[in-house]
Amino acid sequence: MKKFFALILSLVMALSLVACGGGDTKTEEPKTEEPAAEEPAGEQEYNISVILKTTASEYWGYVVAGAEAYAAENPNVNVEVKGPSSETAYDEQQNMIETDMNNSDIDGYVIAPLQADMVANMISGQTKPIVAVDTDIDAPEVLSFVGTGNEAAGKLGGKAAAELAKERGWEEIYCIEIAGVQGDSTNTARMNGYAAGVEEAGGTFLWDEVQYANAVADQAVTCMEAIMQNHPEGIAVICANNDDMAQAAARAAAGNEAYKNTVFLGFDGTQSACNSILEGVESMSVCQQAYEMGYESVAAVVRALQGETLDEFVDAGASIVDASNAQERLDLLKSYLA
Repeated sequence: MKKFFALILSLVMALSLVACGGGDTKTEEPKTEEPAAEEPAGEQEYNISVILKTTASEYWGYVVAGAEAYAAENPNVNVEVKGPSSETAYDEQQNMIETDMNNSDIDGYVIAPLQADMVANMISGQTKPIVAVDTDIDAPEVLSFVGTGNEAAGKLGGKAAAELAKERGWEEIYCIEIAGVQGDSTNTARMNGYAAGVEEAGGTFLWDEVQYANAVADQAVTCMEAIMQNHPEGIAVICANNDDMAQAAARAAAGNEAYKNTVFLGFDGTQSACNSILEGVESMSVCQQAYEMGYESVAAVVRALQGETLDEFVDAGASIVDASNAQERLDLLKSYLA
């Protein structure tokens, strides 16, 4: 009898399990709410310090305009541009760099050094992005250099000047440079380029007669007077480190019959150079893209702040302006500052 009741109890329990679904019952996973979509983050604001060699010249005015144009197109980027009173005001620039390197509100830097070696020491250990413009700085802290390949550009100008001198009837193509600041790396690169271009065209660069005028017009006049005294027979090509000096030299030589066919070559391709070429004073100029340098250098700092890896060198390019295209170049430059 006990076995019978045990059997009946087992059957009842089995039927109960079948009725409830037993082990085949699928339990529903607890419902989870989808995470709410994140609101798009606002654009990061960046404060960029731009310290140039000076702001007191037309050429540097284009660099300023380019830097400010980038900021105008990108409202989240604040740009403060400054520079010393001249390209020999070394202490002024050093004070500016020292002040801004210690300013915690600044996120990145663009620097055009007057003394690259000194600036390299001043920025040592800086972890915020630094981009050099116009003149490179040999320091690991500098992520990129935006500028002109000065030696290649100088070679382009030297060759063009020598060829023009031949067209003007010179048989011996001698070239003397009225240079900028002695020891400045940009000045040296342009000088090497001028020499290579003149010599490639069959001329002779007179290394022993280079005149240093510290990149200012007044001193270029004095240099030109010394050249005319030493070479009363005339010189085929006078090349200068910038347009201001080339124009000053050309004006100093005006009226000297021996120099009426001399080619006066400048560097920068500024508005004043275009006007001077159109007036028949300066002969030609190597054009830098100063506006693009200012724009691209700020853009590079912003890209670095956003985590991008920068190219070590961004070549803004160069070209020659002469009587054939000076008006076109002038119109373009005016549009930058309109």
